[in-house]
Amino acid sequence: MKKTKVHFASIDEYIASFPVDVQKILEEIRATIKAIVPESEEYISYNMPAFKVNGEYFAHFAAWKTHIGMYPIPAGNKAFQKEIMKYQGAKSSLNFPIGEPMPLKLIGKVVKFRIAENLKNAKLKEK
Repeated sequence: MKKTKVHFASIDEYIASFPVDVQKILEEIRATIKAIVPESEEYISYNMPAFKVNGEYFAHFAAWKTHIGMYPIPAGNKAFQKEIMKYQGAKSSLNFPIGEPMPLKLIGKVVKFRIAENLKNAKLKEK
């Protein structure tokens, strides 16, 4: 018998699908993003929480069995390469182990960097 994949309609629905300890972590990450970019819009994209500003996605995150993934990492991540090295996962992702304190300051830096990237790209598109 094939399992039906769950499709989430909102970030609230996504977060509610996890155990309480993981829900707390996901809410902390969500609050960190919203504190930095309060005007951001929340979406479900690729069946995971995603955030847009000015029509451009700048962050996605997802809970997995052993970690929380954040996507994508900044292209010019040399600014804090040493900090993110510990968390680098597959191409263009950061993996934060569940069971360890979430590096919310680092997540904030990644969000700020991604917003700056999006603004730079938008200016290039205008030209």
